[in-house]
Order: sequence, then structure tokens, then C-alpha cells
Amino acid sequence: MIPALAAFPVFTLLAILQTSIVSRVPLLQGTADLVLLVIIAWALQERVSTAWHWAVIGGAIIGLASSLSIYVPIISYLITTAATLLLRRRIWQTPLLAMFLTTLIGTLISHFATALSLSIAGTALPWAETLKLITLPSLFLNILLAAPIYAIVQDLADWLHPEEIKI
Repeated sequence: MIPALAAFPVFTLLAILQTSIVSRVPLLQGTADLVLLVIIAWALQERVSTAWHWAVIGGAIIGLASSLSIYVPIISYLITTAATLLLRRRIWQTPLLAMFLTTLIGTLISHFATALSLSIAGTALPWAETLKLITLPSLFLNILLAAPIYAIVQDLADWLHPEEIKI
């Protein structure tokens, strides 16, 4: 219960950082998605059983902080969490490789869901320019930040889920 509740202050702080600082440092038009990276890193931790909770909480907080429908980040983060948990079972010996791979998948899912939502709402988006100017730079920034965020989240998971000492 405590690890699920810990998601609220973590994602609130990340949403503040993401909307106030990270969004002011774009690469072309793309920015890093700290919440997505933390959700992926959290789901890759072996002792964590609250990955679904963290995906919903993170998606809801980002949905409230952005002008998108609240369902778009929640759904894209849940799909990314499902892919992460599937990869955690397949690539269990190299979680950092899984972190990079799911960062790629999650960024594409998140950007596709956002672009689809905006297209349905009536915003004309040229798909090729969106891919070149927003998605690929965001993907680069996310992959650049994936390893440090994985290390930080691993420490947080170790703190919230201490390893049992067997005597």
C-alpha cells in the first residue's frame, strides 16, 4: 500500500519538473517525458507489484497538468506498462536493455496516442513533420535520460521494497 501511495508525491514532483523545467529545454520541438521514464523504470523492478497503480496515477497527474484528455496519457502509460512487464519477463537478465527498448516503444505509443487524440479533436497535424520535429527528438531525449532515471528509480524501489534478509 505504501509504494502505491508514494506515487502521488513522486509524480506530482515530476509533473512540476516536466511542465516547468524540462518543457523549457526542447530539442527541436520535442521534450523528455520524465513520468513515462519513471513508470517504465518502476515496472522493470523485480520486487515491485504496483506498476499498474503507478501508471494510472502518473497518467492521471499528467492528464490533469496538460490540455489533453485525461484518458490519453492514462491509456498510453497503461499500454507502455503492459509492454514493460512483458519485456521484464522476456529480458529479465538485462533490465537496462529492457529500459531502452521500452523507452522506444513507450515514447512512440505516447506520441501516437497524443497525435491521434489531437487529430480526432480537429487539429491538423502533418504526420511526417510531427515525427521529425517532435517524436524523434523526444525519443532521443528519453533514451538519453533512461539510464540515470533507471538508477534513481532502482534506489527508490530498494528503499520502498527492502530486500528480506534470510538468516
